[in-house]
Amino acid sequence: MKTKLDTGIVLWMLAGAAILALFLIVGWHFYRVENPAQELAFKASRADTVGRMQLALASASEAEKSAVLATTDQDSRMLADRARAATAEVEQEREELANLLATGGTQREKDLLAQFSGAFDNLRRVDDEVLRLAVKNTNLKAYKLLFGPAAETLAEIDAALSRVVAKCAGSRDCSQLMPLAFGAQIGVLRIQTLLAPHIAEESDAEMDRMEALMAKEVTQVRADLDGLASKLPRDPDVAMAGVRFVRYGELKAQILSLSRENTNVRSLALSLNQKRKALLLCLEASDALKQAILEEPIAGVTYGRPPKPR
Repeated sequence: MKTKLDTGIVLWMLAGAAILALFLIVGWHFYRVENPAQELAFKASRADTVGRMQLALASASEAEKSAVLATTDQDSRMLADRARAATAEVEQEREELANLLATGGTQREKDLLAQFSGAFDNLRRVDDEVLRLAVKNTNLKAYKLLFGPAAETLAEIDAALSRVVAKCAGSRDCSQLMPLAFGAQIGVLRIQTLLAPHIAEESDAEMDRMEALMAKEVTQVRADLDGLASKLPRDPDVAMAGVRFVRYGELKAQILSLSRENTNVRSLALSLNQKRKALLLCLEASDALKQAILEEPIAGVTYGRPPKPR
């Protein structure tokens, strides 16, 4: 009786094992059929994420360059914010890709993502400095002062001194007054012509040289105006020229201060040099990463090529 019972148990166990084996075979068959599709979808997801990173990089770069070249504070700030938003999108896609690679992908893909992350961190540091400078527009503001209020004040000085010369024509003192008036006119004009290249200059040493030349001209103009004032103490045009030259000096100081900050020149130089190189490294790393993802083999998938003969 016991033997029959044991034999029945063995038969049931064998039958159960056979059924289990059958399920495993069927399951393996469907796994083999469906797994390539899943792997292809996973590959496409990673490649698409890299593509979105590259698109956001391009958008950030375009907005950054536009912010550097913008001619108003409002436009610069708007474009800088747009560049920062696109950079944040790159970071978001980078984090998504890191999460995807944590669940699959090759070690090479993870290494290439790490390489991209390092290049992207450097790019963000350069971008932050470029955009910080670009929104200040100090060189543009200096040019507006130079060709606006400063030029108008220079014209007022020139007109006042021209009237002094006209009034003295024919008098015995004219030979003494004309050199002083003309000297002051020429001196102010020389200062004005030095201010424009000062604003465009990148080198501090060259700006120092131009400011030294301006200082000499200022000293000479003051001496000429003081000479006129001593000879014509009650002349309203001489007084006007002196007052307007003081105003011109105030404007010159503002222009030089803005020019020294040099934010437009510095941001443009950074954009054309360090930013361009940092962006190129990011794009090269992302291209290599995308190519590595696309080249990752999937068992049973030939990408349109005939399978190798056995």
